[in-house]
Amino acid sequence: MSLENLIGEAFAPAAASVDSGHIPGAVLGIVKKDGKRAVSWRGWAQIEPERESLSRETWFDLASLTKVIFTTTRILQLVEQGKISLDDPLVTVIPDLRQYDMNAAERRLTFRQCLAHQTHLPAVEPLYTYGQDPNTLRAFILQRVWQSGPPVYSDINYKLLGIAIERITGQALIDQPLPPDFSFRPDPKLCAATERCTWRRRVIRGEVHDENAYALGGASGHAGLFGTIDAVLDFAHGLLDGSGLSPDSLKAIRTRESEKRTVGWEGFYPGWHGGDLCSPTTIGHTGFTGTGLWLDFERGLAWSLLTNRVHPSRHKDSGIMSLRRATGERVISLFDGQARP
Repeated sequence: MSLENLIGEAFAPAAASVDSGHIPGAVLGIVKKDGKRAVSWRGWAQIEPERESLSRETWFDLASLTKVIFTTTRILQLVEQGKISLDDPLVTVIPDLRQYDMNAAERRLTFRQCLAHQTHLPAVEPLYTYGQDPNTLRAFILQRVWQSGPPVYSDINYKLLGIAIERITGQALIDQPLPPDFSFRPDPKLCAATERCTWRRRVIRGEVHDENAYALGGASGHAGLFGTIDAVLDFAHGLLDGSGLSPDSLKAIRTRESEKRTVGWEGFYPGWHGGDLCSPTTIGHTGFTGTGLWLDFERGLAWSLLTNRVHPSRHKDSGIMSLRRATGERVISLFDGQARP
């Protein structure tokens, strides 16, 4: 089956979700290790205050895909450049982390632990409710006595990694160089809208949906990156063919640090968001706004489903988990030539 035929059939669950009104719009992209790709799309980039159609060129708020496309990749590049080691503690570049308590647990956290979410830090904190001065909020992150708990998927880990990147490079995250068609400052007219935000009192379009990333200046280690489907596929292709990272870095993102986590990514497990037909070494990640990316290295195949499922509100049942699973299983079954009716 050609990729052009495959994409049309694989896109059927997303098309049905758009037509039923569960999500405003969606774009699905598939890329193979040899570089061949196909893309399909449907629906609306914005439905309020005015309707605007979605296209292949629409930019999406990638939300937590920022963690893998930008933050994890940039940390691994800094490792490749010899600036840091994955097992270095963060204090090697952030010496003022919990500077008033030299025995604080945060001072022992390593880059690897933060990347793989193997820390004691909580999942999330409503930093934006404490103010909107980015420098003060960064200081708060560094000096907060964080409540300790078992390892969880934590935005705090990636906020710290973002601060580390700024310290090492001497450049704010929002000014970091990015590949084509990725940006922390997109043109709003090119973007899919996200939520009608009760805090900002407007429909969010072209500025980061995540409140904490917004309060931190528009870019953080955990959220803030925007991109097109082809930019995401370019990134995925670089991992599939080995051109995007060194062999050691590729090994790191494919090697389990815990039952479900690698360095940066989530690894396949039964019931996960990518569907149950993935190869055991498949890695993936999702974003709150309705985005996702999966790489099946054994098949030499990657796919990305980008939606604006939080538009105009997150407080509805978009069915995004079942849509992601149905899409992944259809992509793989069609790719394997075993399509189910």
